[in-house]
Amino acid sequence: MLTKEIIQQVPKVELHDHLDGGLRIGTILELAKKYNVELPYDNEKQLQDWFVRGCKQKSLTLYLETFSVTTSVLQTQEALERVAFEAVEDLAKEHVCYAEIRFAPDLHTQQGLSQGDAVQAVLDGLQRGKKETGMPSGLILCAMRNQSPALSLAIAELAVAFCDRGVVGFDLAGDESGHPPKKHLEAFQYIRNKNFNITIHAGEAFGVESIWQAIQVCGAHRIGHGTRLIEDMNIEATHIEKMGSLANFILDRRIPMEMCLTSNVGTGVAIDYARHPFPILFRNKFRVFLCSDNRLMSDTNLTKEMEIAVEYYNLSLRDLEKITINAMKSAFIHHDEKLDIIYTVIKKRYQEIRTQYGILD
Repeated sequence: MLTKEIIQQVPKVELHDHLDGGLRIGTILELAKKYNVELPYDNEKQLQDWFVRGCKQKSLTLYLETFSVTTSVLQTQEALERVAFEAVEDLAKEHVCYAEIRFAPDLHTQQGLSQGDAVQAVLDGLQRGKKETGMPSGLILCAMRNQSPALSLAIAELAVAFCDRGVVGFDLAGDESGHPPKKHLEAFQYIRNKNFNITIHAGEAFGVESIWQAIQVCGAHRIGHGTRLIEDMNIEATHIEKMGSLANFILDRRIPMEMCLTSNVGTGVAIDYARHPFPILFRNKFRVFLCSDNRLMSDTNLTKEMEIAVEYYNLSLRDLEKITINAMKSAFIHHDEKLDIIYTVIKKRYQEIRTQYGILD
């Protein structure tokens, strides 16, 4: 069994991390005081418990309620730059060697900030974080499913406009039920016409149809979550007896899936860790990897997600390396940049850890 010490030290790649879902509690308290934002509690411990109660109680309603608080303190360039910088700091402490952080610019315009200024503020924070820690990162802009298609198109255009300044992709997030991705088709067509990158939240709260639309109609290059893909499979124990056409397509085309264990259990997408589909997909060669989703609301980070996977799925160090390389191969950066990180950071460091701890897997 891999120890927590070893897991903490391994290099990691984070591709599904929401900016407004990963703030430090201390930062929320300071920003709320500065901007006169009312909080549920002004005590750090009580506020922490309030943020994680949705995940602990498996209540999606309580889980989502907390985002109104984090976005309320992120309505200025200064605040956005700060939390982006702190996100890089926190990820770098976990030995994350590359990250893609995402946010919805439109949620940060309540006090007159333009979407463009919001994006630039976050990019400034990420860049300052890189200078401080050495950890490179990219920014993904999110449109929301419940917003108008016109607004989604505007955010897609914004993503492309910033593609040479650190924005690496476009995402569609929010409640899947009643909000199919095809409603935002014009935004996705714009992104595809510009040879840009698409990831879509799908197969989390809605089934196979949502994943199918994301890939076949909207052209997603990655899927956020994808948990419900197992509904397109016949499974015996951990072995897939038969797959439908969508599952086969995803496997054959190596379409990556960003899997978030604690988030999925906390929102009721998966019953518990033992019955999460991740190990089935991983053992059957799908390109899956681990992500934290919302580090604050789920009281997690990538190190904890790996610890859970090792405990429940008996993963080896070699498995963690494979997951990390799966993620790096799936990043929205150029091929030569991926290879550089894989060979000069990931493979090199995993081999050093094997030597250091005498691991022969």
